[in-house]
Amino acid sequence: MSGFLAGLLVAVLPLLAAGFWLGRRTARPANLAGLGTPVEHATFETLHTASLATPPLRAGLTEETARKSARKLRSLLGTDALCLTDREQVLVWDGVGAHHRTEIMERLTGPLDTGRGEAFPLTCDTPDCAVRWAVVAPLTVDDRVHGALVACAPRESAVLVRAAGEVARWVSVQLELADLDQSRTRLIEAELRALRAQISPHFIFNSLAVIASFVRTDPERARELLLEFADFTRYSFRRHGDFTTLADELHAIDHYLALVRARFGDRLSVTLQIAPEVLPVALPFLCLQPLVENAVKHGLEGKADKCHIQITAQDAGAEALVVIEDDGAGMDPGLLRRILAREVSPTGGIGLSNVDDRLRQVYGDDHGLVIETAAGAGMKITVRLPKYQPGVHLAGRLTPR
Repeated sequence: MSGFLAGLLVAVLPLLAAGFWLGRRTARPANLAGLGTPVEHATFETLHTASLATPPLRAGLTEETARKSARKLRSLLGTDALCLTDREQVLVWDGVGAHHRTEIMERLTGPLDTGRGEAFPLTCDTPDCAVRWAVVAPLTVDDRVHGALVACAPRESAVLVRAAGEVARWVSVQLELADLDQSRTRLIEAELRALRAQISPHFIFNSLAVIASFVRTDPERARELLLEFADFTRYSFRRHGDFTTLADELHAIDHYLALVRARFGDRLSVTLQIAPEVLPVALPFLCLQPLVENAVKHGLEGKADKCHIQITAQDAGAEALVVIEDDGAGMDPGLLRRILAREVSPTGGIGLSNVDDRLRQVYGDDHGLVIETAAGAGMKITVRLPKYQPGVHLAGRLTPR
């Protein structure tokens, strides 16, 4: 899909540039000295204008995104007026002749139903109205018509019909990419809910069983563990925001490890080395705890030996470097690759692949998990967390990349 979209953009942009140049050559002569031929100049200006219109459109088709992109789209076409609509209303009108809004929507029934463009004369009682002709180009995503781009001009123009169609195709590509971004974000959110649900069947049962074992023999210990359990589950199932601080995540890990130590006793030892300056760094919620749970699982469960887990968080300039290492059973690297690629389902849930996906979603593909392991050699997981990342806010939500 991504290769098709890239190829479509490559094919469309030269046509947009030619249409832009033909529309502007007589209307607004430009001084092109030193900037190459007129067509080259138009290409550069088209690319620049298109790049300015892209960010709003990548958030979908709404009144706000239409308003932010309409002026740039009208500049691409060099037309007197342009409007963007959804299936119900005009989202934005840029340029002259806004009194044609109602007429435009009445004429959109056919194009919105069929997905085919149309050109028609406008009826107007205003003598000095600058727009007399409209070109409708549907906006489609996955063969569904979401709205229309309508360009208005003083007279009929075959060039405008072709250019409006190409601009609409380019807008449709951006909307399709926005739809893919939103689908990926919904998937990540669904997996976060699944990760929360994963905590309950196995960890909750084991924790309550441990707490129950202390009720008669050591009531005070049972009370302490119950408070640890309450604090951990409260954090795990919280609903405010997609991000937390490293300090809060480590605090939740401390509650989790207290419950694990109560279950395994002196078979588990944990060393923490945390640089205070990285504690305020924001990171995706429930990002590190599953990695520690993985270390416990592969380090303790199914074996009688002791296990040591080391958690370090260091200041690395523009990033915080978090390393979680255990000396447990490790894993075959080939199997690990298949788990991260979701080719096979890991035993015990979606922890590693979920965290890897969310880190890549937030920070980019170069910030996925770095895992060093081999059968019988333990596992070392490294997480690089940028200290400052656009879209990462403790009280807000992630804006899709």
